[in-house]
Amino acid sequence: MKQPLPVGITMGDAAGIGPEIVVQAYAKGLAAPAIVYGDAGALRRAVELLGARLEVEEIPDAGHAVQAGCPTAASDGNDGSDAGHASPPGPAAPRAGVIQVVACHPPLPADLPPGQVDARAGRAAYEYVCAAIDDALAGRIRAIVTAPLNKASMHAGGVDYPGHTEILAERSGTQDFAMMLANRELRVLLVTIHVALADVFARITLASELRAIRLAHTACRQMGIARPRVAVAGLNPHAGESGKFGREEIDVIGPAIQAARQEGIDASGPWPGDTIFMRARRGDFDIVVAQYHDQGLIPVKYLGVEEGVNVTVGLPFVRTSVDHGTAFDIAWQGVADPTSLVVAFDLALAMTGH
Repeated sequence: MKQPLPVGITMGDAAGIGPEIVVQAYAKGLAAPAIVYGDAGALRRAVELLGARLEVEEIPDAGHAVQAGCPTAASDGNDGSDAGHASPPGPAAPRAGVIQVVACHPPLPADLPPGQVDARAGRAAYEYVCAAIDDALAGRIRAIVTAPLNKASMHAGGVDYPGHTEILAERSGTQDFAMMLANRELRVLLVTIHVALADVFARITLASELRAIRLAHTACRQMGIARPRVAVAGLNPHAGESGKFGREEIDVIGPAIQAARQEGIDASGPWPGDTIFMRARRGDFDIVVAQYHDQGLIPVKYLGVEEGVNVTVGLPFVRTSVDHGTAFDIAWQGVADPTSLVVAFDLALAMTGH
C-alpha cells in the first residue's frame, strides 16, 4: 500500500514557542506522517527541555528555488542550488518517536537568546516557510501546518512581509486568497487582512467582496459542508442602517451578496457586526465573512486561542496554522500549549481528504 505524503510542519521562530509546541505535538502522537522544516538543534534542545522521548533526525537539503519576492539563503551568497528544492526522503518507513527535520537553512547558534527579537531566527523562520511552499507546490507534502513567526524578527532579518499569508500567496503565485480563522464554534473569513483601518474603506469593492464570499463557500466545502450558509457582515454600525451610517452596504456589499446568490452560493446579509457572530455560534450560519481584521478575529480569539486554527484559503495547497503568536514571554520555559498546533494538523488532514 502506497505510503501517504507527509504533512509539512514549519517550526516558526526558534526564539519563540515554536520548537516546544512542535515537540509536544509529536510527543502526543500525530495522526499522520509529518516532516518539520526547521532547525534540528533547536528541536533537540526543546526535546531535552521537555524531557520528551523523541529523537531528531536531520534530512539533508539541496536548497530551494529562488523565486520573485522570496530571496533565500542561496541568494544571499551561500552555496545553494537554484535547481529546486530537493525531495526529502519523507516517511517511507516512519519510525515512532522520530522527528524528521529538513535542513533548509544553516544551523542556528545554540546560544540564541530565548524570547527576544533576533534577525537570525526571523530570517530562518522565513526560509522554513519558503522551503515548505516549494515542496507543497511540487507535490512532495500534502499540506503545510505553520508554527508562529515573529514579524519584528523577520523584518530584522531583511524580510518585509506582514505575515505568513502574504508570503504563501506571493511565493505560490496566488491572486485570490483570504485568511480564515476557525474553532469549534465559529468560522470567520476576512475581506481585508493586514491593512490600516483607515485603508479598509478603499479596499471594500464589489470584486473584493465577491472574492471573499466565493472563498468562504469554497473553504466550507473543503471542510465537508455540502451547502454552506455564508453570512456577510456589514462594515458600518448597524450594517449602515439603510444608509444613515454609510453607503458601503447599499452600494458594494449588498450587490456582491446578490451576485454570489446568482452563482448558486447561499449568501446572506449584510448583517450588523454586533450580532452576526452570536447568530453564527447558535447555528444560523456556517461561516461569517468579516470586513476587516479585528471585526472578525476578536470574536474568534475571545473564545480562546487554544483550539483556534488559521487557514489560508485559495492556495493551490492546504495551509493551516496556530491561532497565536510566538509568545516570547513564556518561550523556552516548557509551559507552551500545543493544542492549537495539533488542531491545525488535524484540520489539514481533514481538508486533504484523509
